[in-house]
Amino acid sequence: MAKSDPKRKHRPKNRPSSAPARKDGDGRPGGFRPRPKHAQPAVKAEPAEQRAPRQPRKGAVPPGEAPLILETTADANYALLDSGDGEKLERYGPYRIIRPEAQAIWAKKLPQDEWAAADAAFTGDTDEEGLGRWRFPGKPLDETWEMAFDGIPYFGRFTSFRHVGVFPEQAVHWRDMATRIGKAGRQLRVLNLFGYTGVASLVAADAGAHVTHVDASKKAITWARENQELAKLSDRPIRWICEDALKFVQREARRGNSYDIILLDPPAYGRGPAGEIWQLFENLAEMLDTCRDILSDRPVMMTLTAYAIRASFFAMHEMMRDVFTGFSHDGLIQSGELIIREEASDRALSTSLYSRWIAEETP
Repeated sequence: MAKSDPKRKHRPKNRPSSAPARKDGDGRPGGFRPRPKHAQPAVKAEPAEQRAPRQPRKGAVPPGEAPLILETTADANYALLDSGDGEKLERYGPYRIIRPEAQAIWAKKLPQDEWAAADAAFTGDTDEEGLGRWRFPGKPLDETWEMAFDGIPYFGRFTSFRHVGVFPEQAVHWRDMATRIGKAGRQLRVLNLFGYTGVASLVAADAGAHVTHVDASKKAITWARENQELAKLSDRPIRWICEDALKFVQREARRGNSYDIILLDPPAYGRGPAGEIWQLFENLAEMLDTCRDILSDRPVMMTLTAYAIRASFFAMHEMMRDVFTGFSHDGLIQSGELIIREEASDRALSTSLYSRWIAEETP
């Protein structure tokens, strides 16, 4: 295992970021390297109309529940303080951070001096002499700092693509997963696809699962392993795999390997480590079909989240119901949106779509 650099969180402030240079069309990391703005893909994805049509599955369609809104609220380590006018003001650990938010189309509620007191603001500007794309209104900040999720520490980092290493709206999925792992009465096998900096993998491992973490970015996996050491979970069974996610699950299916829980957090668009092209609308159906095939004979859950796509949660809901038609285990498809409630108001910000299959009872 690669060892963490104990001085990483005290790097010189002008050292370039080691954050993974990868994102989807909305700037969200997703396990793939981004395409240059005007570049053409090195390998063209096969047009959808030339693909063989998917064969319909036979059998019962699982019951569904939609919309189901899952909500994240403020805690000691994270809060959405305010949003509006295309921005959001958040607290990550000790820092108050301003970042763009296209869906915040309403007016801000907090006074301007609250926003002016932020520790960092993402600008999108390139700064070769500093961290790049961040402005620090007060004193300059270190690139890396410590945060925690439900007592599990990890590193936050000012990255060049506006994110800081965690997506707090996922907290509801992570806590639900940890509860199911704890109730299972056996060691569950968890597959975390497009795993990014590994917070979900650490939550699963801390709850007692055997985890396989897959991401196409070596830098993201390095960051995730640093988080593992910081959390003192190096003795827990986590496999870190740098590979194209679709290729990985296809190989697992050929080998006959299976998992009790599968998490998928794919980008809208991206590239794998060997230049593989990922386009969500082109590849998601095949990915979900293969993930269903590698669920174990005692499955617990399969969760999909999606960001920055021109689709509704209901489209994802119907896709998941289609994928799980005829599945030999009783379960329920739940779909909706993940939202974050503002700390000091009843307003909430929608961040992503999700759909998940969950067993009726954890085996």
